[in-house]
Amino acid sequence: MKKSAWIIIGVVAIALVFLGFQKYKIYIPGIIANIKNPIAENHEVVWQQASDAPLAKSRPPNIILIVVDDLGMNDISLFGGGVGGGLVPTPNINSIANEGVSFTNGYAANATCSPSRAAIMTGRYPTRFGFEFTAVPSAFARTVGHANTKSPYPIIFHEELDKDMMPYEQMGVPASEITIAELLKTRDYRTIHLGKWHLGEAAEISAHGQGFDESLGFSAGASKFMRENDANVVNAKLPWDPIDRFLWPNLPYAVQFNGGQRFEPKGHMTDYLTDNALAAIEANKARPFFMYLAYNAVHTPLQATKADYDALPQITDHTERVYGAMVRQLDRRIGDILQKLKDSGIDDNTLVIFTSDNGGAWYAGLPNLNRPYRGWKATFFEGGIRVPLLMRWKGKIAPNSTNANLAGHLDLFETIATAAGASSPKDRIIDSRNLLGNGPPRQVFFWRSGGYRAVREGDWKLQIADRPNQDWLYNLRDDPTEKNNLAASNPEKVAQLRALIVAQNANMANPQWPGLIEAPVRIDVPLNTPWDKNQEYVYWTN
Repeated sequence: MKKSAWIIIGVVAIALVFLGFQKYKIYIPGIIANIKNPIAENHEVVWQQASDAPLAKSRPPNIILIVVDDLGMNDISLFGGGVGGGLVPTPNINSIANEGVSFTNGYAANATCSPSRAAIMTGRYPTRFGFEFTAVPSAFARTVGHANTKSPYPIIFHEELDKDMMPYEQMGVPASEITIAELLKTRDYRTIHLGKWHLGEAAEISAHGQGFDESLGFSAGASKFMRENDANVVNAKLPWDPIDRFLWPNLPYAVQFNGGQRFEPKGHMTDYLTDNALAAIEANKARPFFMYLAYNAVHTPLQATKADYDALPQITDHTERVYGAMVRQLDRRIGDILQKLKDSGIDDNTLVIFTSDNGGAWYAGLPNLNRPYRGWKATFFEGGIRVPLLMRWKGKIAPNSTNANLAGHLDLFETIATAAGASSPKDRIIDSRNLLGNGPPRQVFFWRSGGYRAVREGDWKLQIADRPNQDWLYNLRDDPTEKNNLAASNPEKVAQLRALIVAQNANMANPQWPGLIEAPVRIDVPLNTPWDKNQEYVYWTN
């Protein structure tokens, strides 16, 4: 064979290897993780059993905090909506409000998951201890940051900041912070965590290291719900979403117990977490316990059981049907938790709290998740930060109550602590307020992510952004869905609220790790909608 032919063959071979690497390099993070931390076969989790001796009737209440992932305000039917135009009712989630209270001005502490959860656990603005951005591995940020999109506004990856990234395992709530679990242990509570943590994977800042006696959860910020090829799963992939494209090849289907080796769960993750929550309630019904039940539903990757999917033939869009099936399953299994409390005879002495970490996600491609509110997860418009906040405590909270005061994730710390008879730390600023007390209502909330910031004071809300350089001012009493931007016509109010943001930021810490990516999020349409330069947008830093 001529030398030129060998050269051509060599060039083609190199090109094929290069193209193959480009196509499959997205699988590399998951492969490395599985080599470093293999996934064992499923095995039963045994929850430590409490003594059978009955406790006095004056025992402190049990507390169950249920936090779901990326649930939009329109995903539950309590507020007159529901997935598929009301085709997926949520009677069990609704019952928490029907038997207790709904805080109709309930707010997430941030528009993405990690900082919101940091606020819930500590009762402090997460920016006080540098937890400004959602913890993600550098490989994830790099993949998303270099995604090829059709947006006229590019995703920005800050290569120059990558050198300042700490190891992913260390990205979390510092061990010096006092979590609600650590506080409740001073009152002899048994503390239990199930599901998502996303507040640090190193031993000292894991759930097991931050005050939870027993922790059954994800070794990363998320997990698949089932094996992708399970005979009983229905998947909905989102080809328009670079996040989804990263998750499918890299997310494990795995859990850890008390920081041990990863192992496979059994069945759909929502079922698995619920079944273990039921077992943990059974093991602890004779003593006061605090359970943090952090479902990963309805976050992507979207995976439903075939039975739940088949129950919704009236929803014609496949993605929405899978999403609706996940909501249907979540509601049913929360109903099982509530029934277990009744069957165990502890229903009357249990405070149940339900919320979502932030609003519905723009990348899911479903336009109605947060209706009637504008915006999505990763924006400070109401759709991104207004969340269901429901509480039930029989004999302590009047049924069918509503509370229109400002309330939010920040306030869960003090509410839970007070219910348990615990005193909040006196050596640090606690931003939390007891939502079940008689004190003056909260007047102000702040939000911050890089150069994008917001404040709500009373009825007024201001958002300011560096990219685009814009202000959005709304009076939420008159305009709860943020349609009429008053920034140009009311510069005095803009200046007054900007001064509040400046004063608040002066007392915050620098971020523990940098935001590597800035991505445009359109306020009124989901990610799979064609771009139009007239659409309003804001860049989100993470």
